[in-house]
Amino acid sequence: MTWDEMFPLLRQGTIETLQMTLWSTLFTALGGVLLGVVLVVTDRDGLLPLAPVNKLVGLVVNVGRAVPFIILLMALIPVTTAMVGTSIGTTAAIPPLTIAAIPFYARLVETSLREVEPGTIAAALALGASRRQIVVKVLLREAWPGIVAGLTVTVIALIGYSAMAGAIGGGGLGDLAKRYGYQRFETGMMLVIVVLLVVLVALVQMLGDHLARRLSHR
Repeated sequence: MTWDEMFPLLRQGTIETLQMTLWSTLFTALGGVLLGVVLVVTDRDGLLPLAPVNKLVGLVVNVGRAVPFIILLMALIPVTTAMVGTSIGTTAAIPPLTIAAIPFYARLVETSLREVEPGTIAAALALGASRRQIVVKVLLREAWPGIVAGLTVTVIALIGYSAMAGAIGGGGLGDLAKRYGYQRFETGMMLVIVVLLVVLVALVQMLGDHLARRLSHR
Protein backbone atom coordinates (compact mmCIF):
# COMPACT_ATOMS: atom_id res chain seq x y z
CA MET A 1 0.00 0.00 0.00
CA THR A 2 1.38 3.41 -1.00
CA TRP A 3 1.53 6.48 1.23
CA ASP A 4 -1.14 8.20 -0.89
CA GLU A 5 -3.47 5.29 -0.16
CA MET A 6 -2.58 5.14 3.53
CA PHE A 7 -2.78 8.84 4.34
CA PRO A 8 -6.59 9.33 4.09
CA LEU A 9 -7.16 6.18 6.14
CA LEU A 10 -4.64 7.22 8.78
CA ARG A 11 -6.05 10.73 8.97
CA GLN A 12 -9.59 9.45 9.48
CA GLY A 13 -8.43 6.83 11.97
CA THR A 14 -6.49 9.41 13.98
CA ILE A 15 -9.49 11.75 14.07
CA GLU A 16 -11.75 8.94 15.28
CA THR A 17 -9.25 7.92 17.96
CA LEU A 18 -9.00 11.52 19.16
CA GLN A 19 -12.79 11.84 19.23
CA MET A 20 -13.16 8.69 21.31
CA THR A 21 -10.38 9.71 23.66
CA LEU A 22 -11.40 13.35 24.13
CA TRP A 23 -15.09 12.71 24.80
CA SER A 24 -14.45 9.79 27.12
CA THR A 25 -11.77 11.84 28.93
CA LEU A 26 -14.27 14.64 29.54
CA PHE A 27 -16.90 12.30 30.99
CA THR A 28 -14.28 10.34 32.92
CA ALA A 29 -12.86 13.49 34.50
CA LEU A 30 -16.30 14.54 35.73
CA GLY A 31 -17.32 11.11 36.98
CA GLY A 32 -13.93 10.20 38.42
CA VAL A 33 -13.54 13.41 40.43
CA LEU A 34 -17.10 13.06 41.75
CA LEU A 35 -16.61 9.46 42.88
CA GLY A 36 -13.17 10.21 44.29
CA VAL A 37 -14.57 13.05 46.40
CA VAL A 38 -17.45 10.86 47.61
CA LEU A 39 -15.01 8.10 48.63
CA VAL A 40 -12.93 10.54 50.71
CA VAL A 41 -15.74 12.62 52.18
CA THR A 42 -17.90 9.64 53.25
CA ASP A 43 -14.99 7.72 54.78
CA ARG A 44 -15.16 7.14 58.55
CA ASP A 45 -12.60 9.92 59.05
CA GLY A 46 -14.10 12.13 56.34
CA LEU A 47 -16.11 15.32 56.46
CA LEU A 48 -19.42 13.46 56.20
CA PRO A 49 -18.97 9.87 57.39
CA LEU A 50 -21.52 7.62 55.69
CA ALA A 51 -20.36 4.03 55.82
CA PRO A 52 -23.15 2.56 53.61
CA VAL A 53 -22.52 5.10 50.85
CA ASN A 54 -18.76 4.68 51.09
CA LYS A 55 -18.97 0.90 50.90
CA LEU A 56 -21.41 0.99 47.98
CA VAL A 57 -19.31 3.43 45.95
CA GLY A 58 -16.16 1.50 46.84
CA LEU A 59 -17.77 -1.74 45.67
CA VAL A 60 -18.84 -0.18 42.35
CA VAL A 61 -15.34 1.20 41.78
CA ASN A 62 -13.67 -2.10 42.64
CA VAL A 63 -15.95 -4.11 40.37
CA GLY A 64 -15.44 -1.63 37.54
CA ARG A 65 -11.66 -1.91 37.86
CA ALA A 66 -11.73 -5.70 38.07
CA VAL A 67 -13.55 -6.38 34.78
CA PRO A 68 -11.18 -6.54 31.76
CA PHE A 69 -12.03 -3.86 29.22
CA ILE A 70 -12.58 -6.21 26.29
CA ILE A 71 -15.17 -8.17 28.33
CA LEU A 72 -16.80 -4.97 29.57
CA LEU A 73 -16.97 -3.70 26.00
CA MET A 74 -18.95 -6.74 24.88
CA ALA A 75 -21.10 -6.88 28.02
CA LEU A 76 -22.18 -3.27 27.56
CA ILE A 77 -23.38 -3.71 23.97
CA PRO A 78 -27.09 -3.57 25.00
CA VAL A 79 -26.44 -0.47 27.12
CA THR A 80 -24.46 1.20 24.35
CA THR A 81 -27.18 0.43 21.81
CA ALA A 82 -29.83 1.88 24.11
CA MET A 83 -27.78 5.05 24.67
CA VAL A 84 -26.58 5.88 21.16
CA GLY A 85 -28.69 3.64 18.91
CA THR A 86 -25.84 1.44 17.69
CA SER A 87 -23.06 -0.77 19.02
CA ILE A 88 -20.65 -0.05 16.15
CA GLY A 89 -18.64 3.06 15.38
CA THR A 90 -16.80 5.83 17.17
CA THR A 91 -19.79 7.18 19.07
CA ALA A 92 -20.71 3.70 20.31
CA ALA A 93 -17.22 3.26 21.79
CA ILE A 94 -17.49 6.31 24.06
CA PRO A 95 -19.89 4.88 26.72
CA PRO A 96 -17.86 1.71 27.42
CA LEU A 97 -14.60 3.70 27.37
CA THR A 98 -16.04 6.09 29.94
CA ILE A 99 -17.53 3.36 32.14
CA ALA A 100 -14.21 1.49 32.12
CA ALA A 101 -12.10 4.56 32.92
CA ILE A 102 -14.18 6.24 35.64
CA PRO A 103 -13.44 3.64 38.38
CA PHE A 104 -9.74 3.67 37.48
CA TYR A 105 -9.56 7.46 37.66
CA ALA A 106 -11.72 7.65 40.79
CA ARG A 107 -9.11 5.68 42.75
CA LEU A 108 -6.36 8.00 41.51
CA VAL A 109 -8.39 11.03 42.56
CA GLU A 110 -9.07 9.44 45.94
CA THR A 111 -5.34 8.85 46.47
CA SER A 112 -4.53 12.47 45.58
CA LEU A 113 -7.19 13.83 47.94
CA ARG A 114 -5.96 11.66 50.82
CA GLU A 115 -2.49 13.18 50.44
CA VAL A 116 -3.80 16.61 51.45
CA GLU A 117 -2.43 17.50 54.89
CA PRO A 118 -5.06 16.92 57.63
CA GLY A 119 -3.84 20.06 59.33
CA THR A 120 -4.98 22.15 56.36
CA ILE A 121 -8.47 20.71 56.62
CA ALA A 122 -8.52 21.20 60.40
CA ALA A 123 -7.50 24.84 59.98
CA ALA A 124 -10.31 25.41 57.48
CA LEU A 125 -12.81 23.83 59.89
CA ALA A 126 -11.54 26.03 62.71
CA LEU A 127 -12.11 29.09 60.55
CA GLY A 128 -15.73 28.07 60.05
CA ALA A 129 -15.54 26.84 56.45
CA SER A 130 -18.45 24.71 55.28
CA ARG A 131 -18.02 21.16 53.98
CA ARG A 132 -18.55 22.37 50.41
CA GLN A 133 -15.94 25.10 50.83
CA ILE A 134 -13.44 22.62 52.24
CA VAL A 135 -13.99 20.21 49.35
CA VAL A 136 -13.70 22.89 46.67
CA LYS A 137 -11.19 25.32 48.16
CA VAL A 138 -9.02 22.98 50.22
CA LEU A 139 -9.20 19.35 49.11
CA LEU A 140 -9.51 19.85 45.36
CA ARG A 141 -7.30 22.93 45.28
CA GLU A 142 -4.44 21.25 47.16
CA ALA A 143 -4.78 17.98 45.24
CA TRP A 144 -4.92 19.47 41.72
CA PRO A 145 -1.37 18.46 40.71
CA GLY A 146 -2.05 14.84 41.66
CA ILE A 147 -5.48 14.91 40.05
CA VAL A 148 -4.00 16.18 36.79
CA ALA A 149 -1.20 13.62 36.91
CA GLY A 150 -3.81 10.91 37.46
CA LEU A 151 -5.84 12.18 34.54
CA THR A 152 -2.74 11.99 32.36
CA VAL A 153 -2.32 8.32 33.24
CA THR A 154 -6.02 7.75 32.56
CA VAL A 155 -5.93 9.43 29.15
CA ILE A 156 -3.02 7.22 28.12
CA ALA A 157 -4.99 4.18 29.26
CA LEU A 158 -7.98 5.44 27.25
CA ILE A 159 -5.84 5.63 24.12
CA GLY A 160 -5.01 1.96 24.60
CA TYR A 161 -8.66 1.13 25.32
CA SER A 162 -9.72 2.97 22.17
CA ALA A 163 -7.42 0.74 20.11
CA MET A 164 -9.12 -2.32 21.61
CA ALA A 165 -12.54 -0.83 20.92
CA GLY A 166 -11.49 -0.20 17.32
CA ALA A 167 -10.52 -3.83 16.90
CA ILE A 168 -14.15 -4.90 17.42
CA GLY A 169 -15.90 -2.23 15.40
CA GLY A 170 -15.21 1.01 17.24
CA GLY A 171 -13.26 2.64 14.44
CA GLY A 172 -10.05 4.59 14.88
CA LEU A 173 -6.48 3.42 14.62
CA GLY A 174 -7.28 0.10 16.28
CA ASP A 175 -9.70 -0.71 13.48
CA LEU A 176 -7.07 0.11 10.87
CA ALA A 177 -4.48 -2.02 12.66
CA LYS A 178 -6.85 -4.97 12.63
CA ARG A 179 -8.12 -4.62 9.04
CA TYR A 180 -4.88 -3.72 7.32
CA GLY A 181 -2.04 -4.66 9.65
CA TYR A 182 -3.42 -7.98 10.92
CA GLN A 183 -5.85 -9.26 8.30
CA ARG A 184 -4.06 -7.99 5.18
CA PHE A 185 -0.47 -8.17 6.48
CA GLU A 186 0.21 -4.52 5.60
CA THR A 187 3.36 -4.14 7.69
CA GLY A 188 3.88 -0.53 6.65
CA MET A 189 0.42 0.45 7.83
CA MET A 190 0.94 -1.31 11.17
CA LEU A 191 4.28 0.43 11.75
CA VAL A 192 2.82 3.85 11.02
CA ILE A 193 -0.09 3.19 13.40
CA VAL A 194 2.32 2.15 16.15
CA VAL A 195 4.36 5.33 15.62
CA LEU A 196 1.21 7.49 15.71
CA LEU A 197 0.07 5.92 18.96
CA VAL A 198 3.52 6.33 20.54
CA VAL A 199 3.64 9.99 19.50
CA LEU A 200 0.10 10.57 20.80
CA VAL A 201 0.93 9.02 24.16
CA ALA A 202 4.18 11.02 24.39
CA LEU A 203 2.34 14.29 23.69
CA VAL A 204 -0.30 13.53 26.32
CA GLN A 205 2.39 12.70 28.88
CA MET A 206 4.33 15.89 28.13
CA LEU A 207 1.22 18.05 28.39
CA GLY A 208 0.08 16.36 31.60
CA ASP A 209 3.51 16.68 33.23
CA HIS A 210 3.68 20.35 32.26
CA LEU A 211 0.25 21.12 33.74
CA ALA A 212 0.98 19.17 36.93
CA ARG A 213 4.27 21.05 37.43
CA ARG A 214 2.61 24.43 36.91
CA LEU A 215 -0.16 23.60 39.37
CA SER A 216 2.30 22.36 41.99
CA HIS A 217 4.26 25.65 41.80
CA ARG A 218 1.30 27.97 42.12
